[in-house]
Amino acid sequence: MYLTRLALTDFRNFARLDLALPRKNLLLTGRNAQGKTSLLEAVYLLSTLTSFQTNAIWQMVNFIASREALAVARLVGEYERSDGLHKLELRLILESNGAAGRSVRREALLDGLKKPLHQIVGHFKAVLFVPQMTQVVEGSPDLRRRYLDLALAQVYPAYTQTLSEYRQTLTQRNALLKMLAERRGDLKQLDYWDELLTDKGARLMHWRIQALRELERQAVQVQHLLTEGDEVLRLDYQPAYEPLPRPAGQMGLPLDAPIDRSGLTAAEIAAGFRAALQKRRPEEIARGVTTIGPHRDDFRLLVNGIDLGHYGSRGQIRTALLALKMAEVNWIQERTDEWPVILLDEVLSELDSARRARLLDYLLARGQVFITSTDAAVFPPNFRARVAAWVVENGILSPQNEEVSP
Repeated sequence: MYLTRLALTDFRNFARLDLALPRKNLLLTGRNAQGKTSLLEAVYLLSTLTSFQTNAIWQMVNFIASREALAVARLVGEYERSDGLHKLELRLILESNGAAGRSVRREALLDGLKKPLHQIVGHFKAVLFVPQMTQVVEGSPDLRRRYLDLALAQVYPAYTQTLSEYRQTLTQRNALLKMLAERRGDLKQLDYWDELLTDKGARLMHWRIQALRELERQAVQVQHLLTEGDEVLRLDYQPAYEPLPRPAGQMGLPLDAPIDRSGLTAAEIAAGFRAALQKRRPEEIARGVTTIGPHRDDFRLLVNGIDLGHYGSRGQIRTALLALKMAEVNWIQERTDEWPVILLDEVLSELDSARRARLLDYLLARGQVFITSTDAAVFPPNFRARVAAWVVENGILSPQNEEVSP
């Protein structure tokens, strides 16, 4: 998969930008706050329809344009997939809403046709690394769930819709739990919502189990390469509802002992999930909230049996996250037969020279890569000679290689 053209209108500090892109790796350098990261954000938005910098759509609309009663940030990407050429347009619309203030919404068109957003996610595929993503390792479980959800959405077309339906069902079930706690009532009212929740939830869990197993297989190989075999990486899925029954009389396993849930079907997970909800009904009614399910899942990154979120060094955390990201690239290619576009922001910081060299060699064999940095000198000459080098200044891109021009 190759992004061949990117056009931006009133997006961040880009009032107008229209780029023809080369079918090769791209090195974007420049001072801070010139638009390098915003360019990666735009490409990532075309893939996931979400920003890695903000949850507020209005913040992505150009500041000057946003003063108007109607402001639209427009992103257009033309890209080549195995099934041909495609054009994706994303509109971020900020408009006056009378006394209520201003409203924001998104619209997406694929090959000229307006589509529901959940049908757009993952049509153009991209994998992103930015420095703040170390929070996937160190931060709260919701950050790891979000990472996993975005990765799965690019491989399984039904994932985004199923996740949305699960969340809607969860909201309805929690409202009913609170009502039952306050006013009493017939507990059988929960049966309908339990059925929906376990059906959607089991599908999500089944996808997550398979994905983490496959991602781990890929990540182990990349971690071995980056560390020359010194570190073994493992992804430890920690579901809020454990679908694998413990054999009678078996002692609890150590925290670093791997558990293989890959043989479970979605139907088996759903049946067990439903029984677990039945058992927890009194507690959940008292608390007014659903206490188990995919909305509370987590996974941890372990190196040589040590949880990096608690004990990892900065270099270890960054290396493991890069291994996970490169595993994601390989996994998407393996599952969809498409190489995703790779987006890397300041990727070499906090890595020693040996790990930098091995990572760059690895990247050169992986489709189209966008790399940003404030200093081109951190990249060795043999790498710079094999990429298209552009400088970004005040939202304007200038080519540094004579062979390529935007």
